[in-house]
Amino acid sequence: MQATRGDALLAYKMVAERDNEKYSFARESRLLIVAKARVWASEGWRVVITDQDGKAYAPAEFDQLLAV
Repeated sequence: MQATRGDALLAYKMVAERDNEKYSFARESRLLIVAKARVWASEGWRVVITDQDGKAYAPAEFDQLLAV
């Protein structure tokens, strides 16, 4: 699933969950979504990033997104 903002395609989606809370964010930039995800993960949230192809990345795999 791809999120859009206006006419721009938001290629990366982050979902963070903890207890009964869930937040999601979409960004065009890999760098920004990885930075945000790392901060949330460091604060104890379960974080997953999904790319434009639907592939999910856990925190241990975030560097793979930056290597593209």
